[in-house]
Amino acid sequence: MQSESEPNINPLLWQAIAEARLIRLSYKRRERILEPHDYGIKNGTVKLLGYQIAGSSSHKLPNWRWMDANLISDIQLLNRTFPGGRPSGKHHKWDKLFIRVKPSGNKQK
Repeated sequence: MQSESEPNINPLLWQAIAEARLIRLSYKRRERILEPHDYGIKNGTVKLLGYQIAGSSSHKLPNWRWMDANLISDIQLLNRTFPGGRPSGKHHKWDKLFIRVKPSGNKQK
């Protein structure tokens, strides 16, 4: 459950991760479509870790992307879901993790 003491939590990001739904958003003036995986505080900043699958990017897609939550705008939940967590080979240390997508295969149909 979402804590009352965390006023910076975006309910749309929370819902997208909880439901393993793709999102469309604007980040640094680029429209992106991604799988939201982790949402929390890293190095003192609220961040989203997502796997960008489409949209505009200066890097090759698909690819992992860190996003400062305060630079994200125009979030839309899409009707398409994704299987859940995907192996990245890397584990990240969060100051505080708000929510993480369930591992792939644990999602109920």
